[in-house]
Formats: sequence, C-alpha cells, structure tokens
Amino acid sequence: MALTPAGSTERTLDLGHGPLRVLYSVADPAPPGIPLLLVHGGGTDSAAISWYEAYSTFGPGRPVVAPDLPGFGGSTGVAPVGGPDALADVVAGVADRLGLRRVVVGGISMGGDVALQLALRRPDLVEALVLVAPGGLTPLLGNRALQFSSWLAAQLPDPVLVPLARIANRFARSALRRMVRNPEGLPAEVVDEFVREARRPRAGMGYARYNQATLGPRAMRNDLQPVVGRITVPALFLHGADDPMVDPGDSRRAAAAMPDARLVTLPGCGHWAQFEARERVAREVQEFLAGLDRRRDTAGARP
Repeated sequence: MALTPAGSTERTLDLGHGPLRVLYSVADPAPPGIPLLLVHGGGTDSAAISWYEAYSTFGPGRPVVAPDLPGFGGSTGVAPVGGPDALADVVAGVADRLGLRRVVVGGISMGGDVALQLALRRPDLVEALVLVAPGGLTPLLGNRALQFSSWLAAQLPDPVLVPLARIANRFARSALRRMVRNPEGLPAEVVDEFVREARRPRAGMGYARYNQATLGPRAMRNDLQPVVGRITVPALFLHGADDPMVDPGDSRRAAAAMPDARLVTLPGCGHWAQFEARERVAREVQEFLAGLDRRRDTAGARP
C-alpha cells in the first residue's frame, strides 16, 4: 500500500496525461489560510516522501495539495512530460482543476525548479514560494567534464537506460544515506517508501526525462539565475549548509537577486532539510505562511 501522510487523503485527477495521484488535506470545512501546493523532488521521490510531515505541520490552518508528477510515485504509469516548464504546467493544471485561484507553491530540489518555473509562467496563480534546496539555479553541473558526461549518459536510449536505472535503484537506501548528514533521523516510513519506489517498474523515468530536458553538453538548460529577479512574490529559501546535491550558493545568489526573498541556511544539514532540521523548518515556514495570511487579511480589509 502506498504511503499516505497523516492528515491527507488520496484523489486521482486526469488532466489529459493519465491518472495522477494527488494527496490533499482532510478538512471540513475548508480552512481559511492560503492554500499550499507542494512539489516533490526528483530521482524516485514522490509527494508522500518529500512531504510526509507537511500535512500535520503546515496543514491545520490551510488546504495542502501535493501531486505525484507524471512518471513518479502513484503516477508512475503516466508517461513523463519532460523538463521543469512542462512539469510546471502540470502543477498549474492540478491547481486549476481543484479551483485554487492563488497558492503558495512549495518545492524541494527538482520541485523547487518547477516552483520557480511556475512563478514565472503563472504569476496570476503564485502568491508566494517556499523553496527547499531548489534546483534550476546553476549554469554548470560541477565542472565541464561532469556536465558533458552527465549529458552523454542522459542520451542513452531507453532499452539501455531502463536496465541501468534498475541496477542503480537497487542501491536506493545507500544513495539516500549519502544525501543527508544524519540518516538515522529520517522517518523509517519515508526510508522504506523511498526504497519501494526505487523498485517500481520503470522507476526513475520521470527524472530521466527531466534530466534529458535540462542537461546540455556544455551547460544547464534550466539555469534561472539570469531571470529569477523577475519573480517579485515573497519567497522563503531553506537550504542545508552541507547539502551534497545542490550548492547552497545557488540559493544565496537567487535570494539576493529577488526583491522579496529571504534565505535560511541550516547548519549541519544535508539535502532533506524538512526532515534533518524539522523543527527549524517548521517554525520558519509557519511564520512565513502566517505573515502571508495577515497580509492578505489586511489587504482584504482595506476600503
């Protein structure tokens, strides 16, 4: 049985790509806070993995929605759509189908790239951003040799790529341990689900299509640093100081370029800040969301 975070329930939406699994908060009547739309990361991630604690932590005062993107989690059977721009359109489609007119978009890693793309593509929809170690903010993957070799690997045809991914996914538990500073602090349910997802048929193909769309032979195709300053909505960046996957400097430069952004750097923390520094992250996000609610209420009260 697929993992379902406490405080959430499952719905299936078909936006024309196929049936997408969407987790949404259980609340009757609907809470008054600005809705929170969450986007999971890459690899063999899913909404239930990245946002396992988000419904109980952030959900009591607002609707919370998190889809499994095409090719991920409960949407593994749906054909992947490609890069962050196409994924942003899928997320926007989920919001539109659910009648969410303005949302705070949260994203981690690949999901942060998607959230930034959504803010640029649909400013009418995005009220604010919560970004945990977001991707899409670097011109080069490490160095030119690594960039080229990664691009070359991404070009492998599916009959080669799928078996290689299946072999690599056997080591999902070890790969997860290398992402974080304190693996023992991760919820056991999340670790088990991460390993189960890695064993699904064609697991990781959604991320493979993302990589094929974003990796160029000499540079990244999804580097938003030159345009991120166009995003004027409030943004909260949260980044582990010891993140081995995404350079914290990427978030620092982006936050400095955006007119209403703030970066919180989390010491002793790797790539999964929402688990590794759960109390600090919860406090920062709750305060950020409460400030947005107050701002909206004040604006609505003006004559």
